[in-house]
Amino acid sequence: MLVGDPKKLLHPVEVMGWVIVYSRKLVEYFAKNNINHLRIGGWFITFSLVVLSGAIGWIIEQLSMVDNNSISLLGSIMLLIALTSSLATRSLFESSQRVITSLPQGEFQNNLKEARNKLSYIVGRDVENLDRDDILRAVAESASENSVDGIFAPIFWMVIGIIFWQLSPLLPGPLTFAWIYKASSTLDSMIGYKEGRLRWIGYAGAKLDDFMTWAPCRLVLITLPLITRPWHQAPKLIKAAWIDGSKDESPNSGLSEAIFAHCLGIRMGGENIYRAKKRTKSIIAQDSPKANQQSTKRILNSIIKLQALWITLIIVLTSQINFQSYQ
Repeated sequence: MLVGDPKKLLHPVEVMGWVIVYSRKLVEYFAKNNINHLRIGGWFITFSLVVLSGAIGWIIEQLSMVDNNSISLLGSIMLLIALTSSLATRSLFESSQRVITSLPQGEFQNNLKEARNKLSYIVGRDVENLDRDDILRAVAESASENSVDGIFAPIFWMVIGIIFWQLSPLLPGPLTFAWIYKASSTLDSMIGYKEGRLRWIGYAGAKLDDFMTWAPCRLVLITLPLITRPWHQAPKLIKAAWIDGSKDESPNSGLSEAIFAHCLGIRMGGENIYRAKKRTKSIIAQDSPKANQQSTKRILNSIIKLQALWITLIIVLTSQINFQSYQ
C-alpha cells in the first residue's frame, strides 16, 4: 500500500522549506551573532510556520464542508490530495529501493559511486567513503527512523484531528494537525542542528518535533512486533528495544531504529561522519547480523504492513465512533 506523495504536484513540504530558508536568512540578517535574538528569531520562525501551515490546512477542511456542492467537491478533492501528501510512504519506499537496487553485483561490486549518490538524497551523513555494509546500514537506519517521521506520526495526528471533529466540525481536523506536524518535522530536519547559529535558531523547532513525535514513536514500538513476530515475543522485543534505543540522545530516533532492529534482526548503530565530524552511536541489536539487501527490503515491507494495520485500526475505531453517535 504505497500511499502518499502524489507525483507531479507541488509538495507542501517544499513550500515549508522555502519559508524556512527565507525566514532563517531574515533572522540571521537582523540578529547577527546575538544569542538571545537568534533564539527569539527561532521561536518566531517556528510559530509562524506552524500557524501558517495549520491555518491553510483548516481552510481546506472548511472548504470541504461548505454548503455548496461545487465548492465542497473542490474542497474535498484538495483535502484528499493534501492528506495523501502528508504521508511519505511512496517516497520512502522508492528512494530506499533505488539505493538498494543500484548496489553493483559480481565483479563490479566495488563501484559504489551510484549507490552513494542516491543515498545522499535520503541521509544526512557523509557518504563519500561508505562501503557496501555502511550503505546498507544507512538505508536500514534511515527507513526505520523516517517511517515514524514520514508515515506514522502524521497518521497519529490525523487521528487526533478526527477526534476533534467529533466534538465540532469547526475545530482543527486531520489535515490541520498533519500539516502542523509536517511543519515541526521540516523545521527539525532543516534547522534543528546543534551547531553554529542553528543551535539557537533551530531549538524551538527541534523541541516541538520531539514533543509531536513522542507518542507515535512509542506506538510504533508497541505495534511493530505484532506484524513481524509471534505475539508472545512482543514484551521481550519491546524491552530490548527500549534498553538499546534509550541510549540515543534523541528521545525518539533511537527507539525507532531499535524496534526495527530487534524485530527484524538487524544490527544498527556505530560510527557515522556528519559534515566531516565523527559521531559514534550505540550499537543496537548487538548479536544480530549486519544489514544486507534482503533484510533491508524486509524493513520496507514491514513498514507497509504496519501502515496497513494502523489504517485498519483507525477505520474500525472511526466506524465505532460514528455508529455510537447515531444511536
